[in-house]
Amino acid sequence: MSYECWLALVKSAEKSSIIQGSVRKVHYRFPDGREMAEEYSTDTGVVLRRAWKNKTALLQKEEWAIELGDSIPVGLKENELMLRESNTEPLLSKRITRNALEWRIRNLPYPISTYTVTCEETDGTITVRTSNKKYFKKIEVPEFKRCNIVPQPDGLSVAHKNSTLIITYKKPTILLDMERAILTALQDVETVECSNYQCEDILSELMIQ
Repeated sequence: MSYECWLALVKSAEKSSIIQGSVRKVHYRFPDGREMAEEYSTDTGVVLRRAWKNKTALLQKEEWAIELGDSIPVGLKENELMLRESNTEPLLSKRITRNALEWRIRNLPYPISTYTVTCEETDGTITVRTSNKKYFKKIEVPEFKRCNIVPQPDGLSVAHKNSTLIITYKKPTILLDMERAILTALQDVETVECSNYQCEDILSELMIQ
């Protein structure tokens, strides 16, 4: 997929939008039947959460999968989202800032010299390995595929603090351009400002349509 293809897909979706406090929530229904929910900061325009709703092969059950953000978006049931993680198991989360993509892997107590983090050109992932063989993870990066770019090592930085491995990738220009184009497209979507209770009702209604 390319930047233009992703932008065209977003534009083709049926979109509903509401503002709750400092967060704008956007719900998408794509022509192929998939649904996506996003939350944006109204202060920065940065996307805070993104989740996809897909039908599973088994009994055609619909499930939400988090692509971005720590919390479960309003209107999604936790027991339909994922199995609970052990408190001691490594836990990966992702967030986006104005200038970077960031992943945090909690419950990794080893010193920073233990970790090797690399960009994989063949599949566009970021791979984490430990020299003690205790952890291995290939991190999928949908943004790379949507922009049709290959991750480069010079965009990558790694830190370790409080048993958390922090991986940061500086956004390339094409990704910044794509994000601006998406925000421009969303300007034309009618948006309702509502209270907390009103938003819960509206979002619940959107999810079951």
